[in-house]
Amino acid sequence: MAQPNGRAPSPLPPVPLSARAGSPQGTAPISSSESRSRFGAESAMGLLVENLKDRLLFAIPKKGRLHEKCLELLAGADIKYNRAHRLDVALVQNHPIALVFLPAGDIPRFVALGSVALGITGQDMIAESTHADEITELHPLGFGKCKLQLQVPVNSPHQTIEELSGKRIATSFEVLAGELFRGVDAQVGGGKGGKTQVEYVGGSVEAACALGMADGIVDLVGKSQSGDTMRAAGLHAIHTLLSSEAVLITSRTPHPTLTPALAPILPMIKSRIAGVIAAKRYVYASYNIQRDALETALKITPGRRAPTVSPLDEGGWVAVSAMVEKKEVARVMDDLEAAGAEDVLIMALENCRVGV
Repeated sequence: MAQPNGRAPSPLPPVPLSARAGSPQGTAPISSSESRSRFGAESAMGLLVENLKDRLLFAIPKKGRLHEKCLELLAGADIKYNRAHRLDVALVQNHPIALVFLPAGDIPRFVALGSVALGITGQDMIAESTHADEITELHPLGFGKCKLQLQVPVNSPHQTIEELSGKRIATSFEVLAGELFRGVDAQVGGGKGGKTQVEYVGGSVEAACALGMADGIVDLVGKSQSGDTMRAAGLHAIHTLLSSEAVLITSRTPHPTLTPALAPILPMIKSRIAGVIAAKRYVYASYNIQRDALETALKITPGRRAPTVSPLDEGGWVAVSAMVEKKEVARVMDDLEAAGAEDVLIMALENCRVGV
């Protein structure tokens, strides 16, 4: 704050290193190791900020249900980086990219406002952020699948959305829950009990009903959990607000730092990530079959786009290759064998490009 004479205030005098906590002089001394650690962190951050120029900024969830899967994607896409301890920015070594590790709920806003060029987050987070109209979803990532559901106790007298009008709802999704119940309240004439109270709860939302804090909750149910947490809390779902999965996103308005030199990196990242996802989902199937049984075989292995069919030297036989979903491999092999296929081979895909 400026002084009355217009001058900036004088800096506070430094605390003597000899000071001790609880003594008249003030606080405890800063150890030499702490001083070196602080200096190292400040120096590292200064270098990072300087090196963010001329780099595409890519936001990654820093923790939670999406974090580990995102790290696997980055490794599969050959995006190499070293992340210093306690720093949320990492420079990529083999591309002009900087990774910014942020809470998944903040990423839609950072992308929409142009603070970063790319991001990975959940569709639920995009909807809750209110920035969906400013965001383009580049590619679904196939993980982090869940449903945002309205849940009530199994023995509750309120078993429909309309019956919850005017009651108390606990959630960490205030925006989406608020939108839902504004519509419900309007439909039932404002609710016999008045306006529905949507209250924010940051964690352990499923406990709110048991603790008497709410009559219902709006919370995520993960695909892998299949509602185990919900059922353990004595709850069941009566309405689904949305289904969600992780997605690669960018802003509808080009990022200001997306120079002509950096612009090609965006589709490159999209293509690499799509290839990693396809390699996890598909395997490569190859087999030989007589031409008169080919039509039946192609119905079993239609391929991702279309199968490849090549004639063999032996008359009346063809070789077929196609991408097959990994989860269907055993059934596909059984059906091919029944159709007369021979020399059926299944090969894992290390990586691929699938044309997105």
